[in-house]
Amino acid sequence: MSNSDLTVRVEGRVGYITLTRAKVLNAVNHTIVSVMTEALARWANDPQIAMVLVDSDSERAFSAGGDLSAMYHYGKTGEYEAGNAFWREEYRLNAMISRYPKPYVAFMDGIVMGGGVGLSAHGSHRIVTEHSVVAMPEASIGLITDVGGTYLLHQAPGHLGEYLGLTATRMNGADAIYARMADYLVPRERLGELKAQLIATGDVREIEKVTATDIVSPLAALQPQVDACFSAPSIQDIRSRLSGIAEEWAHKAEEAISRASPISLLAILAAVRKANTLEAALRHEYRFVSRVLEHGDFVEGIRAVIIDKDKNPQWRYKRVEDVPQSLLELFAREAEGGDPAF
Repeated sequence: MSNSDLTVRVEGRVGYITLTRAKVLNAVNHTIVSVMTEALARWANDPQIAMVLVDSDSERAFSAGGDLSAMYHYGKTGEYEAGNAFWREEYRLNAMISRYPKPYVAFMDGIVMGGGVGLSAHGSHRIVTEHSVVAMPEASIGLITDVGGTYLLHQAPGHLGEYLGLTATRMNGADAIYARMADYLVPRERLGELKAQLIATGDVREIEKVTATDIVSPLAALQPQVDACFSAPSIQDIRSRLSGIAEEWAHKAEEAISRASPISLLAILAAVRKANTLEAALRHEYRFVSRVLEHGDFVEGIRAVIIDKDKNPQWRYKRVEDVPQSLLELFAREAEGGDPAF
């Protein structure tokens, strides 16, 4: 099947999904989530399907995240349950991908952020290229790192997860592998060849034949300093340690934190540090997002970045010190009607 959002087909022994919303950088919407969920469920027990391939028809982006325009509409009109229903379905798809019984090969070429990470980085075989840009930018738009992202960041070496989540730092392909959010770096020029071989053979070992081995992660060199700063117990302490480092990366990190939503910063730091399992991470993330349209900074963050594009969000609280503990407790409380199963 195909529509304007994605195509789903079988080629050889491969169940093949391609995102086709190139004009909006393959923003993840309800159609993508529901169609992917149905296809994966159908292929899971089909003996003719050896693996699943997921890619994009655009070299610019695999997926730059969720459909923020739709969420802005839900927030402005008070349709909170419509937003929550989408998040429940999306998170269940993320969990399905992580538990999928067959190889799930994700081509993370171009921009891969937010919801795009959820469709790819939970897979069993995650391929980046020299053009990959991977990030979790939720703090900058008043959300929490979600789609199971707090679990992914929890798995990163040392305190790299806190750094990536709080600063929305963009990783290249080698960095994404170092951060344990990808597995293989394949030159873009060889992706077509690789896909053809996977379709012809149904054998994921074909990936290793075209994988680059001489890759260097700039992020790896920063690990000791990142750990020294982001092991601090609070946002204030992290910023204080960053201010004592006279290097560009630290200055950029401190600046990014200073611009982010104070509510989001506090929620992300706590969530990344306790995300021991994907299921627990998704549950905690859902508790936050199910209330964020009404009680958080997300609507204002979308306005500043997507709607008015003034890049000057007016957060509810100026400093993390100003965020009431009672609000943080509300975001962490069991979801209304009970926590969904993921």
